[in-house]
Amino acid sequence: MNETRIDIHGILEKLPHRYPILLVDRVLEVEKGVRIRAIKNVSINEPFFLGHFPHRPVMPGVLILEALAQAATLLAVESYNFTLDENHVVYFAGIDNARFKRPVEPGDQLILEVTLDRAKAGIYKFGAKALVGTDIVAEAGLMCTMRKLDC
Repeated sequence: MNETRIDIHGILEKLPHRYPILLVDRVLEVEKGVRIRAIKNVSINEPFFLGHFPHRPVMPGVLILEALAQAATLLAVESYNFTLDENHVVYFAGIDNARFKRPVEPGDQLILEVTLDRAKAGIYKFGAKALVGTDIVAEAGLMCTMRKLDC
């Protein structure tokens, strides 16, 4: 098994995302072509908590899905040696069966677990789940595509 840990510096080299939309803090393990396990530390300092919701801060579900998609992108980049630069971009191609089991609040640590189910004709299909501790808080099937921009 080929496992790799990636710190924030490595993530910044591999993903084009930056604050406030970079949602992966560390990769705990990667099995190339198979799976990735990463973390997102959820802090009260996140800008979305100002409005979602001021009286009871909750991480928006769409951002949990985005964190899972970024972890999926890291899995694809590591598995297929892609380079994402100003000429390349990753797009969502689909989100299937998204389910949210419980709110994610400041102080939680999201464990992002993604498996590569299929890669064909430039479309990548993943199974993804986010956990806090051992509790699944969200899960979905994700499809992404990587494209070169017409510059």
